[in-house]
Amino acid sequence: MTSEYVTFGLTPAVRAGDVPADGTYQKHREFWDFVVDGGPLLPRLADLDAVSPLAADLDPAVFAEQVRGLLLETDAPLDGGRFVLYGCPECEGLECGAITGVVEADGPDVVWRDLAWQTGPTAPDPERDGVPGLGPYRFHGDQYRTELKRLLTEDGGPDARRAPRALLIGRRAAVLAKLAAALRRIGIGAEITLDAAGAHPDELRRYGAVVFGPTVPQIERDAVRDAFAEARSDAVFVTDPGPVVPLLVAQVEQALDRTPRQHRRLLCLTVRGGEALVEIASECRVRLVSHRVDRLARPHSHDLFDDVLAPGRHRFALPARAVRGTAFVVARTGDAVLTAPADHQA
Repeated sequence: MTSEYVTFGLTPAVRAGDVPADGTYQKHREFWDFVVDGGPLLPRLADLDAVSPLAADLDPAVFAEQVRGLLLETDAPLDGGRFVLYGCPECEGLECGAITGVVEADGPDVVWRDLAWQTGPTAPDPERDGVPGLGPYRFHGDQYRTELKRLLTEDGGPDARRAPRALLIGRRAAVLAKLAAALRRIGIGAEITLDAAGAHPDELRRYGAVVFGPTVPQIERDAVRDAFAEARSDAVFVTDPGPVVPLLVAQVEQALDRTPRQHRRLLCLTVRGGEALVEIASECRVRLVSHRVDRLARPHSHDLFDDVLAPGRHRFALPARAVRGTAFVVARTGDAVLTAPADHQA
């Protein structure tokens, strides 16, 4: 068993929601990721779409039960003293696969060992199902328990992470109504209003993103911006909203993202000269999609790339059909979304 100590901490993390053009969807989930030896643990699993059991949308009693389990105040939920460390973000069922590990006390210390991929109630074989390079980890017990117990306080529990909400400004036209429905479907609160300038500051501070409908005049946009500024809100305004609902959802996800830059995998997306440039901080799966409308205002989506990339900058030539007319490119990893307008092409 490992005798070297590593530090333990927690950091806010997001599994970004999505509404693809094919009518499917994936939920937006906010959770606490484990910070091990100075860096978040989930990004070390390059191609895993998962969340920790410390999700902000859990019932408070269930959330507290998950924390107390990791504190070893309750029995392990799985055979062999195993706990789920990362599970399916949609159903959290073992049948979808999960990263589990033995969490145990060793004197005053806490040890995580035998981290492995598990798909059923039977404990996995660490030799066969283990994740290379992941664990074992030995934590100083005092630091480990202090970090987790903060989540049980009023200031650190699941309610400390406000539920994601977006405010849509404009008339209940088709595009705003469809956007609101799509956001609600993936777990993001969304309201439509004609005028937010007179709203109470406490209400404005509940929104993390603001989207203006295409018919809102500039004078009303300025009034809304002033109201949010006076409320000392940190809401992000979507300044160049796209004309396609899946793209708008991606833009809202980007606006809601508050992940510290040092913990991000997807760092940059730029599109120019018929080329997309993507920069990532660590190995991860990246998906590129373009969304555009043609001269008849019909929406089109084009899958451009979907695979695991190494850290660094990557260039992708964009087919003309994918960026013709009013077009945007969306880059996605499991935990982040970036959007960028494409060069206009006739």
